[in-house]
Amino acid sequence: MKKLITALCAALAFSSAAFAQAWPSKQPIKLVAVFPPGGSVDQVARVLAPALQQQLGQSVVVDNKGGASGSIGTAAVAAVPADGYTFAVVFDTHAVNPSLIASLPFDTRKDLVPVALIGTGAMVLATQADSPYKSFADVLAAAKAKKNVNYGSIGNGSLGHLAMALLAKADNLDLVHVPYRGGGPLMNDALAGHVPLSIGSVFLTKPHLDSKRLRALAVTTSKRSTHLPDVPTIAESGYAGFDAPAWWAVLAPAKTPPDIVKRLHDEINAALKKPEVASKLAAQGIDILTGTPEQARVFIEQQIDTWAKVVRENGIKSD
Repeated sequence: MKKLITALCAALAFSSAAFAQAWPSKQPIKLVAVFPPGGSVDQVARVLAPALQQQLGQSVVVDNKGGASGSIGTAAVAAVPADGYTFAVVFDTHAVNPSLIASLPFDTRKDLVPVALIGTGAMVLATQADSPYKSFADVLAAAKAKKNVNYGSIGNGSLGHLAMALLAKADNLDLVHVPYRGGGPLMNDALAGHVPLSIGSVFLTKPHLDSKRLRALAVTTSKRSTHLPDVPTIAESGYAGFDAPAWWAVLAPAKTPPDIVKRLHDEINAALKKPEVASKLAAQGIDILTGTPEQARVFIEQQIDTWAKVVRENGIKSD
């Protein structure tokens, strides 16, 4: 029996190795962008696709499956055969959805495995150029004085919303959330002064900072953004350890052969080192990372745990 089990294990290992060696010659590879066209997830997928296609010698296509904060596209990837031909490109909402959406059709930890963490980016707390808030300290003073400080985000459960809820909870600040349905409506009202503060990605906010119509007050990452080096972090403004980064990653169905996961991880890292890829991602406000799949797994699970606590303690519900 022991010899039979050993032989079976050897056969399975050989079969898996042979399958991985044949990859990706069988068919085109699909990158499922779990948000609609035009957003940062779509852009990341479309920047990666041609570079990977060139490196792998196989067609790489982008398929947008948006909806429900990225969970519809992610569920589709979790359900496909784990043959190394379908991957998900996800956003930071991936770590929030397990605690925000009551009936996810997949297990975030068990049904998917990280291939690569593409990078992180800061969220920017900004105000209209003519606003009385000249600094982040002014916002804190008003919030501590219970002056009903309103801020807008791209929606309930968005990273901006959660980051501000985390900040408010940490120091008993009176910060009132005004949810918008996306970045366009948020920026329109922020520019018009209809909402005194906005929190959004560098990509969303920076054009209005460059035009001097908005003023940046703070960023949510633990280190200053390379794209806004003069803007202080929340962490250095009296909240040591505060870190709420936006992030992007590539995931695979859980049973994808490890050799294929490693191969694609290595190819993605090689693509990220190409100047034309790096510059396009930088234009999205993304600071590139090139860690291992295991480092990506640890990071994502930490994000799941962090935001689950914020959602639970603040009673946050999805739109």
